[in-house]
Amino acid sequence: MFKLTKLLSVFCLLLGIQFSVDAQWKSFVLSRGGDTLNRVDFKDNKQGPWVLSVPALRGERGYEEEGYFLNDQREGAWKRFSLEGVKIAEENYRWGKLNGKQLYFSYNGGLIREEQWRAMDPAIAYDTVAVYDLKDPDKQVGEVVVKNEGISMRNGRFVHYDPRSGRVLLIENYVMNKVQEDISSSPPKQDTVARVLPKVIQDFDKKKKKN
Repeated sequence: MFKLTKLLSVFCLLLGIQFSVDAQWKSFVLSRGGDTLNRVDFKDNKQGPWVLSVPALRGERGYEEEGYFLNDQREGAWKRFSLEGVKIAEENYRWGKLNGKQLYFSYNGGLIREEQWRAMDPAIAYDTVAVYDLKDPDKQVGEVVVKNEGISMRNGRFVHYDPRSGRVLLIENYVMNKVQEDISSSPPKQDTVARVLPKVIQDFDKKKKKN
């Protein structure tokens, strides 16, 4: 009788946990380990850990992705795998946009490309980005003020590799979607930059520097 009562207590406890989970999410799936995945809250926003599966279609290979959603936007590290289980991408997100280092691999596992992206804070209208010497990454040679268009921008090194040998094929340096040229010999003057920038951008830049 004691064992039966104990089993019933455990069952009721598990049932109570399940009811609690059901009440928290509009929909979700359970992993083999009992974790809740692919959660959707009652505002129809994706939340927490997700696993996405994209089937092959019209000659395009299928793949699976795993990562984290925050208020219906991708956040943090995401990984993409072929349907055979080979990792083909490592991406990083902020505010639902690519941010930081991204890595892309062949279906045989060789590194194809390394990219650097910058997501802009949706709460600000403009952002100031430092420009560094191509030969000396620690030496700042200028600044670029960019209007926030609500997109992620190429910003940093893009390195292309031979996926078989690992040899570097091409290196490109971007500053907010524009290929960077070597301007170390003639860095822009501050007064020249101030004259060509609209006043609203100058005021924003000054305010940001004070903060």
